[in-house]
Amino acid sequence: MTEEKVQSNFIRTIIAKDLESEKHDGKVTTRFPPEPNGYLHIGHAKSICLNFGLANENEKGTCNLRFDDTNPEKENIEYINAIKSDVEWLGFNWEDREFYSSDYFEKLYNFATQLIKNGKAYVCSLNADDMREYRGTLTKPGKPSPDRDKSIEDNIELFESMRAGEFEEGTHTLRAKIDMSSSNMNLRDPAIYRIKKVHHHRTGDKWCIYPMYDFTHCLSDSIENITHSICTLEFEDHRPLYDWFLDELKTECHPQQIEFARLNLEYTVMSKRKLMKLVEKNLVEGWNDPRMPTISGMRRRGYSPASIRNFCERIGVGKKESRIEFGMLEEKVREDLNENAKRVSCILKPLKVIIENLPEDEVIELSTQNHPQKPEMGERIVPFSRELYIERDDFMIDPPKKFFRLGPGKEVRLRFAFFLKCIDYKTDENGEVTELRCTYDPETLGGKAPDGRKVKGTIHWVSAKHALTARVNLYGMLFSDINPEESGDFLENLNPESIEVLDDCKIEPSIKDAEKETTYQFERQGYFCIDSNDDANGLIFNRTVSLRDTWAKIKKG
Repeated sequence: MTEEKVQSNFIRTIIAKDLESEKHDGKVTTRFPPEPNGYLHIGHAKSICLNFGLANENEKGTCNLRFDDTNPEKENIEYINAIKSDVEWLGFNWEDREFYSSDYFEKLYNFATQLIKNGKAYVCSLNADDMREYRGTLTKPGKPSPDRDKSIEDNIELFESMRAGEFEEGTHTLRAKIDMSSSNMNLRDPAIYRIKKVHHHRTGDKWCIYPMYDFTHCLSDSIENITHSICTLEFEDHRPLYDWFLDELKTECHPQQIEFARLNLEYTVMSKRKLMKLVEKNLVEGWNDPRMPTISGMRRRGYSPASIRNFCERIGVGKKESRIEFGMLEEKVREDLNENAKRVSCILKPLKVIIENLPEDEVIELSTQNHPQKPEMGERIVPFSRELYIERDDFMIDPPKKFFRLGPGKEVRLRFAFFLKCIDYKTDENGEVTELRCTYDPETLGGKAPDGRKVKGTIHWVSAKHALTARVNLYGMLFSDINPEESGDFLENLNPESIEVLDDCKIEPSIKDAEKETTYQFERQGYFCIDSNDDANGLIFNRTVSLRDTWAKIKKG
């Protein structure tokens, strides 16, 4: 698939001006800094593409992968490995630049001590509720903690005792001394260290105090000599705090923070906390459920890295929040798979056809070619035999006027094969059609009849004798509301029909040696991917996307 053309945006413009003025000695150093407390979603993919993309576009550009691992209660190795796998799968390489904020714990502790010595930080003994009350509100200024004017010596002693593990959790925090009357709540003496007697996945039990995210984030950027610190708009109000830390500590590197609008996508949520709730409540199979907006879920569903990269480039980078149509993402997926997916026939809801004028032991091998760009992706040999399967929806006992498929006495074209005419059918006690009796015209191979008769309908099929049986998962939107969070509890907007499981699908034998995650275009059906979780449960396919944007039709209707 051709990569989406790189679009100009305000961040690229800023970097271009910095390079022209040699502001950072001609260097562009960015970072992707996830917290390892969950799996990445499509919103993170936008940030990954942006940060790595900006670095890759420039000769002296590099991008670090840094894990902001300062909250050991919610972080673990599983998330770290999943994040690394997602970044690699998307096509980006951090080479030897894998860092962890926990690598800087000693430096961060020394920075905090320096603030205390400068009279810019103090140990506060207010509990969480009292601290919240003392901070005030958006319309009411805060009031100083009773501990705000302790001596530097007392604060140093208390902070050292915090590190030594002499206090229980919640009894003390280290706070920056800034401005309790500031209109920016982030500057009202924010906490920069708290006591947490929790085992850390990297540092073990060495530490029982951990730095807060805001303190850690900007200083980690500075330690790594980041030139352009790219983040989403929710951190815009945090920038004055970050600048305060860097200025007060007189760090050698003062990264330039630039904010952009985060990705909001229809029919889903973009919060790791809320996605975690779906997993913990067993409302989905896990983080990689194909209905989830996670990168691993989209990978399992059959989305390609190129389609996600192109989607992120297509939606662009701006300063205004917006909600992106889900159809725009599906459009990029279709574009890629239309070019790169092999073509096969699969019958999702099979109806058996008996061809009465074809001997039982005869098998006709037919050649197919149905890929316009890459012939090798559509060419294969398929067997044609006396018993076939067609889609149940391709037959009607009493078809309406414009139904150009199969019915009693009607004739259709079998794709890549012959004309087929229905001469009889069987039903069960409920009136359900169970079998068709048909004849084929051996003179019509290639879609033309010697006598010049025409048929308007073409349907797909598979040989019953040779077909493989598969389970197919038809996925829809996980949520039924375009904005699941707008009307209260987002869980109330879960779509009860987000998955339909078909257990007896019939697929042509050409896919028998295919590997997991291989994606195919099923004739007339859509794009489907072999499930990566398919172990001992037989052949399982997940629908990646339909051939047409059915959701756009639903919204218009």
